[in-house]
Amino acid sequence: MEDRSHKVLLALVMLFLFAVIVLQYVCPGTECQLLRLRALSPAAAADPYRAEDETPARFVPRFNFSADDLLRRVDFNIKGDDLIVFLHIQKTGGTTFGRHLVRNIQLEQPCECRAGQKKCTCHRPGKRETWLFSRFSTGWSCGLHADWTELTNCVPSVVDSKKEVRLRPSRNFYYITILRDPVSRYLSEWRHVQRGATWKASLHVCDGRSPTTEELPSCYTGDDWSGCSLQEFMDCPYNLANNRQVRMLSDLSLVGCYNLSVMPEEQRNKVLLDSAKENLKRMAFFGLTEFQRKTQYLFEKTFNMNFISPFTQYNSTRASSVEIDKQTQQRIEALNFLDMELYDYAKDLFLQRYQYMRQKEHQEARRKRQEQRKILRAKQAHLRERGENSSSTDYTGNVEQWRR
Repeated sequence: MEDRSHKVLLALVMLFLFAVIVLQYVCPGTECQLLRLRALSPAAAADPYRAEDETPARFVPRFNFSADDLLRRVDFNIKGDDLIVFLHIQKTGGTTFGRHLVRNIQLEQPCECRAGQKKCTCHRPGKRETWLFSRFSTGWSCGLHADWTELTNCVPSVVDSKKEVRLRPSRNFYYITILRDPVSRYLSEWRHVQRGATWKASLHVCDGRSPTTEELPSCYTGDDWSGCSLQEFMDCPYNLANNRQVRMLSDLSLVGCYNLSVMPEEQRNKVLLDSAKENLKRMAFFGLTEFQRKTQYLFEKTFNMNFISPFTQYNSTRASSVEIDKQTQQRIEALNFLDMELYDYAKDLFLQRYQYMRQKEHQEARRKRQEQRKILRAKQAHLRERGENSSSTDYTGNVEQWRR
C-alpha cells in the first residue's frame, strides 16, 4: 500500500513538471513570467489588483463612458515642457500620494529630497526646470490647497513668470488629483480641525479676487476651531468641509464664485456638480484613496512612469476610528450630498478605466503570445525543411558514389 502511494505521488509530481514545461513551450515570453510563477507557487496566485475594499471582484458599471473617456495614456515628455499639476484636496490621502510622486518614481534624474526639508527638487533630465507642480516640489505657489479654478488660472503664469511672453513654451498641463469617500473625508477633516488646523493661508481666488468675509464667513471667532465637537462642525452653515471635493474640482466662475446671490441654490448645485464631473473626467488622471494598488496601476499606465515600491492600502485611519451612529452618518451624507454623487460617478469611472486598461493589457499580451507562437512554428518548419533537404542530399550523394 505504501509503495502504491509513493507511485501516485511520483506521478503527480511528474504531471506538475510536465505542465510547467508545456507552459514554458507555449508561452516563452517575459509577459508570461507571472503566469509561470503562479503555476509554481499557488500561494502567490492572488491578483494584486483584486478588490481592495468591499467592492465585488466582478464590477458592474452604472454609467456609460466612451472609449476616449476610459483610455488614459498621455505622451508625457519629461525632457520637454510638459508639466504634471497635482490638485491636492484636503484629507483625501493626497499627502501620501504626493510623497510617492517625489520619492517613489523610477526616473532618469530622480527628485532630490533632503532630510528635514519638506520640498524636493524635481528637475527634468539635463535642465534646471521642474516637471511636477505639487506641494512637495513647488510648494503652495498658487495658495494653500488651491482648487481647480485657482490652479488653471495661476499655474501657467507662475511657471513662466520669469520668461518673456515670446519665449514662453507651449506646454501640456496634465492635471491629476485624489478623491476619497465623502463621509470618511469629512470625519478626517473634522479631526484635523479639532487639532488646530485652519488653512487660513488658502486664497480662494476666483475671477481675480478672494471672497469677502460676507461672502465667506468664518465658523469660529478665535485663532482656530480646535476642540470643536462633531455637532458644532456640522452645524456651521459656512463650513467649506461640506461638499469640499465638488467645490475643489468645479469651475467656480460659472456660479459667480462665492457670491450665493447670483443664482438659486438648486441651480448653483447642479452647475457645480456638472462642472466637477466634467473636469474630473477630462483630467489626465485621478485616483481613489480606497484603491491604492489600482491607483498606482492607472497612474503608471497613463504616464508610462513606474513606481519603485508598491502602494500600501491603509484601512485604519483616524477617521475610521471615529464611531458614529446611523443618524449622524445620514446627516454627514446630507451635508455632502454633492460629494456623494460625485464620488459615485468617480468610482464608477475609475473602476471602468481600470477594467478597460486591464483588458487592453491582456489583449496585448495575447497578441504577443500569438506572434511568438507563429515565429516558433516558422522556425520549426524551417528546421524540418533543412533536415529533409539535408537527408535528400545525403541520399543522392550516396547513390552517385555507389554508381562509381
